[in-house]
This record gives sequence, C-alpha cells and structure tokens, in this order.
Amino acid sequence: MFSLMKSYIPGNIWPAIPEPAGATMLAVQYQLERSQWLPPDELLELQLRQASQLLAHAAAQVPFYHKRLRRTTGKRLSLKEWRKLPILTRAEVQQAGQALRALEIPPAHGKINQLQTSGSTGSPITAFVTDLSQFFWRAATLRDHLWHQRDLTAKFVAVRSEGGRQAGEWSERQGWGPATDILFTTGPSATLNIRTDVASQAAWLVQQRPAYLLSFPSNIMALARHFQATGLDLPTLREVRTYGEVAGGEMRRLCRETWGVPVTDMYSSQEVGYIALQCPEHEHYHLQEGVFTEVLNETGQPCRAGEVGRVVVTNLHNFAMPLIRYQSGDYAEVGEPCPCGRGLPVLKQIMGRVRNLLTLPDGRQHWPSFPAEQWSAIGTIRQMQLIQHDLERIEARIVAALPLLPEEEERLRQILVERFGHPFRIDISYLDEIPRGANWKYEDFISKLPAP
Repeated sequence: MFSLMKSYIPGNIWPAIPEPAGATMLAVQYQLERSQWLPPDELLELQLRQASQLLAHAAAQVPFYHKRLRRTTGKRLSLKEWRKLPILTRAEVQQAGQALRALEIPPAHGKINQLQTSGSTGSPITAFVTDLSQFFWRAATLRDHLWHQRDLTAKFVAVRSEGGRQAGEWSERQGWGPATDILFTTGPSATLNIRTDVASQAAWLVQQRPAYLLSFPSNIMALARHFQATGLDLPTLREVRTYGEVAGGEMRRLCRETWGVPVTDMYSSQEVGYIALQCPEHEHYHLQEGVFTEVLNETGQPCRAGEVGRVVVTNLHNFAMPLIRYQSGDYAEVGEPCPCGRGLPVLKQIMGRVRNLLTLPDGRQHWPSFPAEQWSAIGTIRQMQLIQHDLERIEARIVAALPLLPEEEERLRQILVERFGHPFRIDISYLDEIPRGANWKYEDFISKLPAP
C-alpha cells in the first residue's frame, strides 16, 4: 500500500512526502489506527471531550440550542449529563429550519456546504455541513479501504443514483475519488446511473471488468439473479460493497453463489456521515469514533447486546448545523464485543426504519421476516414487496413472469400468515416493476400505519 503513496517533492519517491492535505489525512489515520484498539471507556472519554466542544459551540452560536443547552455549558461533560440532553427528532429539525444553523463557525472548519437528504422516511430535510465534517467523511472512507486491504490500483465501479444523469448514462475517470487520491495513485473508476435497467447494467459490468462493485443491496440482488439466469460472469470481481439499504443474509448468499465474492456493507447517513463500518473480520459493524451513536430502548435507556433499539446519533465535528442526539429513524441490534479485539462498539445488524416494522392488531411490533427461499419457488415470482395498509390488511406486490395459479396464491398467503403470526388479509397485486422510493432506494416491507 505504501509503495503507492504519492510524494509531492520532485525526485523523491520513497519514503514519500505527501502534500499538506495528504499529511493531514495521514495524521488522522494514525490516530484512528490507535483509537480503534482502545478500551471502550477510554474511547468514550475521548468522544465526550469532543462532545463538550460541540455543545459549547451550539449553545453560543446556534439559536435553536440557546435555551436547550443553557444548563449544560461550562461544565465537564459526563455520560450521565449527556444522557439528560433531549432527543432531537426529524420533525423538530424540519420545524427549526434556519434556527439550527450556526451564526458563526471557527474559520478553520472551512466553508459551509448544503445538502438535501433523500427523505427515505418520507420527510426529507436540508442539512448544512462544513469542509471539516466532509474531511472526516473521507477519512472514514479511506479507513474502510485500509481495513479491507483493497487493491487501490484495481478498477472500481459503482451503480448508484447520479443527479442530472439519465438512465444508461455513465462516466469514467482515473482515480477512485478524493478520499484515496489525496495520498495514493489509484486505478480507474466508472459510475453508471442506477435508473438503468438491470439487463443493461449487467452488460455494462461485463464490459467494465471491475474488481470492486458498489451499489444498493436490492440492486446487487437483482444483478446477481440476472447473472444466474443468463449465465453471465464477472471473473475479475473481488468484492461487492453496499450502502443505503439493509444488507441481509440473502444478498450476501447470492453474491457468494453467483460471483464467489464477499459483501462489505457500510452504514451512513447524509446528515451525520459514517455511523458504522463492517468489521474486516466479521459481518457485523463497528461504530465510528466521529459519530457518537446510541441505541436506545423504548424507555430511552441504552440497549444491551442482543437488544434492538432506535439509533440516536451526533456528528461530533459538524459545527455548521449540530444535530445533537438526533433520532435518525433507524433501528439496530447491539452486538457483543468483537473477537477482532477492536474496542469500537458493535452493531450486530441494522434492522431498518420504523416504517419497516410490522404492527399486529394488539399493538405489538416486530421486524417481518419472509426469506425469499420460502416464496421464490412459488409459480414464477421474481420479486415481492409487502405493504401494510392497516392492522388487518397487507398487500403483496408481485413481479412475476405469469400470474400465480389460485392454489399458488393461497400457498403464498399461508406462508406469509405463518411468518407474521397473525391471520392478516393478504391482497395480491401484480406489477411489471416495483417502484423504488426516494433516491432510488428499495424497501421490501413498508408500513403505511401512523408512527406510534
């Protein structure tokens, strides 16, 4: 890896002397390399020290926090005091608007950049981030490459949402992007708009011969099934990388069966950056130092290993629009400490958003499980999405080569009722294509019920 490092001193190749921005990135990577092995209590202390700086800035410079944080400033921050801070909801962020923007930020944090979230919960927001917070985004990206020991000279391709591009349009460049190119000489990369149909995506991938492929989990599954059905192959592929949706076991299995490669997932949000990265040695996730993440139960207490709770996050470095104890809308399961030895807390799995919960008539909720291996053999089903419209009715949207026979429809209903633990009325509807949501993301279960 270090033989690839760029040196900006003419005639000096090794040891490389990076440009100042690259040297700053190396300095941060050095600290992250050390902090990942710290005991959890020492890591927590570092995060609380940074959090105290964020709180003091927010109380002084952000109108929304003038009263909200008045009693917390000027004191040494403890975890007990931190947990007394109110949870920030998405609705509050929308209502606050410009009141959440800082009046001033430290000049060294750089300029302020505006971004629009995808609104996968149905309620998009406008967020503001600094150059500094985006630097830490790139630092996490580089850490992910280093963790998984990727060959930076190989070809990287992505199939993702590309604003301003039409279906079928793609671009190519030399280099993987600013996270890597600031330090290393990297290989070529190419990006195709995800609105392109799956067959055309597959043909493009065969032409590109990538070593690494990045896309949404649902798109990866569609591609894998297409490759299996057509006999196409990607002999150069080494790894699939995913983001933006829940990365389930079925998708990982399909990648192993189809291409013989592993899947590496990442958990991030536009509002706060990287929340967790997949462990280099296991399929669970390590929370990242720059985002203080809490997983809380219904009473607001931290979940223990094996428990599922709501994800509450704080970007510790974004002074432009501090989102302090922000309830992202996601749910996740807390994991045991990792055998790899890293002290970074573990998420066993990301469950999805509150709108992906099944609600029973008695008010109980749980994550619906309907593995494809149980229904894909029924008739000619290619894809299925479930919509809970009310407490007694679920719509099964099906893409199939031919409509199911009456007995096949009844078998599907029996399977779903058995999996869900309640005799829901299952209405079956047939679509040529299941529409994707905001930012071209896909969810296989959506609840239309009001959030509790």
